[in-house]
Amino acid sequence: MSGLVRRVGMTLAAAAVGVLVFAAPAAAHVTISPGEATAGSYSRFDLRVPNESDEAATVRLEVNFPEDAPLASVRTIAVPGWTAETEIRDLDTPVDVHGREITEAVSKITWTADSDDDGIQPGQFAEFGVSAGPLPESGVLIFKVIQVYSDGSESAWIDEPTEDGSEPAEPAPVLTIVEGEGDHGTSGTDTDTTADGDEAAAASDSNGTPLVISLVAAGVAVVALVIAVLAFRKRAATDS
Repeated sequence: MSGLVRRVGMTLAAAAVGVLVFAAPAAAHVTISPGEATAGSYSRFDLRVPNESDEAATVRLEVNFPEDAPLASVRTIAVPGWTAETEIRDLDTPVDVHGREITEAVSKITWTADSDDDGIQPGQFAEFGVSAGPLPESGVLIFKVIQVYSDGSESAWIDEPTEDGSEPAEPAPVLTIVEGEGDHGTSGTDTDTTADGDEAAAASDSNGTPLVISLVAAGVAVVALVIAVLAFRKRAATDS
């Protein structure tokens, strides 16, 4: 029996390491959740921001909007203890949105914690909700982010996706545009960044990708455990 216990313990230890290996990369940098949105729609998505420092709090988040895909309407959801400020840029070429000519778009949103205590503390993460549109008909939107800590240090999540699909060192959050059917949402075309409760309530919730990956890894561990037990029983039967 001691041999079985030892083998089971080794299997569980290996599985635990596997769970950490799978789960850690998904939570290591700023991401967008959900990572997909319907083409042409007004969609809600969250910037999910983990705090990677063991000592300092995240106190500012600078989110740069893509210049090649101007968004006519951008709204933020109120985050307790944080203040959002929006920067607007003039478009070189006006765009038509529902018959209205748009000459400016949001270039950057900066969220700043009201105090260090209101920041994202070590071991925590926070989500900053955005409702924006109309989204382009295809492609990806890349939001380059600067994460600033209370000790003055910064993390620059600005690396664009690679051609070979490998993850860059400091990946920028990416929103992938997918085809959809039906109503593309409201027809608002302003660049107001005040919170809109109705829009937020109707929007999609954050996905659970890191949790799913962890559950898959845990499932692999269970299968390995069952195989180990069956192998032990077979050997015991052979020996007898």
